[in-house]
Amino acid sequence: QVQLVESGGGLVQTGGSLRLSCDDSGRTFNGYTMGWFRRAPGKDREFVSGVTWNGAKTEYADFVKGRFTISRDNAKNTMYLQMNDLSPEDTAVYYCAADISRHLSDQIATYIYDYDYWGQGTQVTVSS
Repeated sequence: QVQLVESGGGLVQTGGSLRLSCDDSGRTFNGYTMGWFRRAPGKDREFVSGVTWNGAKTEYADFVKGRFTISRDNAKNTMYLQMNDLSPEDTAVYYCAADISRHLSDQIATYIYDYDYWGQGTQVTVSS
C-alpha cells in the first residue's frame, strides 16, 4: 500500500528556497505517476507539479514554472519539489499524491480526483 509522508516545509523569507520531500514508506512508489498539490488558506487544493513513473516527463502549473522543479529517486522511493524564489503567494500546505491508475504511464493528471493516495501535508510559509 502506498503510504506517503511529506517533509521539508517551514518558514522562509520572500525570495528564499525550500526543498520538499515525499517518502513512500509503503515501498510501492515505483511505477506510478506522482504529483504535488497545495492548499492556501481559504482556497481549494490545486495542482502544482507532476512527474511520470520514470521521471522522463514533468508538468507544472503556470504559477510555478521556472521557479519549482520536481524530481524523483525511485531507488530511494522519494519524490522532491525544489522551490526557489518563493513569494508570500506560495504560502500553503503542500501535499504529495500518487495516481495509481497511471502505472508505467507517460500521462500526468492535474485533477485532484485523479490521485488516489495522499500524504498528510507539510506547511510552507513565506514571509514578506
